Amino acid sequence: MITILCVGKIKESYLNDMINDYKKRISKYEKIEIIEVKDNVDIEKETQELKKYINSKDYIIALEIEGKNFTSEEFAKRLDNIYLTNSHITFVIGSSNGLSDEIKKQANLALSFSSFTFPHGLFRAILLEQIYRAFKINNNESYHK
Repeated sequence: MITILCVGKIKESYLNDMINDYKKRISKYEKIEIIEVKDNVDIEKETQELKKYINSKDYIIALEIEGKNFTSEEFAKRLDNIYLTNSHITFVIGSSNGLSDEIKKQANLALSFSSFTFPHGLFRAILLEQIYRAFKINNNESYHK
């Protein structure tokens, strides 16, 4: 099971269409859900909302600019290895405030896709695309290149 836990809602229909398309593609391989919590000016309130959905038994991946970078192949291999010992992976995407230190400390992995800042909705779509790509790589299916 994969959970994408994120702060804020996507307002743009074209991004929602892309997100839903990749969510449908991923569901061929793994159950996936997206949980959105309310965007808040106070990062501590965001943290409390996020914590409601974080289970300490899950493998937690915090998406943060200071995190580790992977190639698509490395990311696929990491996901494959995580599934050897964990049945539930939760990706946490913060707001424009980022993630609190409390959430970062709880994470098993800090992951960064780039030093660039991306719009929230676009990044969510990019994350889903990379998860889908990882499943394709791990199943030796064409798509990757």
